[in-house]
Amino acid sequence: MAKLQDKKREKISVASEIDCLEEKRANCQDNFERAEFRRRREKLSDKEREELEDEMAIINERMQKLDKELEILRGENRRNMLLSVALLVVSALFYYLFFLP
Repeated sequence: MAKLQDKKREKISVASEIDCLEEKRANCQDNFERAEFRRRREKLSDKEREELEDEMAIINERMQKLDKELEILRGENRRNMLLSVALLVVSALFYYLFFLP
């Protein structure tokens, strides 16, 4: 299964993958806020409150996992950008050295 995800990841740009994960994180954040609002405002039985807190814990874990993935992808994006700038500088240097009199 990891190989399938890697193959899918190769076809998607890092920037679009970051956008997708940020959207997923925003959805998780909304769900967490709704659950937190419900926990504060509604009168819940002990069982319902426990289930809601379990759900909030799961959502919080998902958000933390997405944050880690976003951090990794942003680092990869930064590295790709630096590589692109370095290639541009080398290309410009090559052009100025060999094609300008």
